[in-house]
Amino acid sequence: MYLTPQHILLAGATGLTGEHLLDRLLNEPTISRVLAPTRRPLAEHPHLENPVGDPAVCLPQLSGRVDIAFCCLGTTIKQAGSETAFRAVDLDMVVAFSKRAREMGARHLLVVSAIGADTKSSVFYNRVKGEMEEALKAQDWPQLTIARPSLLLGERIEPRLAEQVAGTLSKLIPGKYHGIEACQLARALWRLALEEQDGIRVVESDELRKLGK
Repeated sequence: MYLTPQHILLAGATGLTGEHLLDRLLNEPTISRVLAPTRRPLAEHPHLENPVGDPAVCLPQLSGRVDIAFCCLGTTIKQAGSETAFRAVDLDMVVAFSKRAREMGARHLLVVSAIGADTKSSVFYNRVKGEMEEALKAQDWPQLTIARPSLLLGERIEPRLAEQVAGTLSKLIPGKYHGIEACQLARALWRLALEEQDGIRVVESDELRKLGK
């Protein structure tokens, strides 16, 4: 069974995956409104509402009904500057956004996590992603879809040398650890958004690649 969402809330629209997803959403004839708060302005579009500013200020001011929420927020410890700053984005901000989306009426949340997410992981990045997933599960969403992509591939505004090297290597790894193009992930998220399936669904990277073809 499929839903036809009309009002979408999107976080992370300026990121690698978020940019692809935003473009897709704005070109879907079934969608009449995309609400995408960002720190820097997006290109204007008749179906786009783009509050600009600090997320802590923007989130409480968001208004109107939304059907589905996408969360593509994410950074790296290097970009954030510290583990504390990383947690503020990849955990605290994601949880705050999701809470606000639920308050606005969204019944389905789709969030980009990461392969290996686990609250008990010895890897800090994976542990925070695991904590984020558990926090969202505790929000008791009617439908929660957790996407766990492997290394994201694609052209970034600010290239990351380490990721470029790792990306090349990841293309040689089979299964769910094989790198995934951000445009594939965006297509997969949209397909998953159209599915009505109550409860929690965790989608690993190999399945995301298939859905995104």
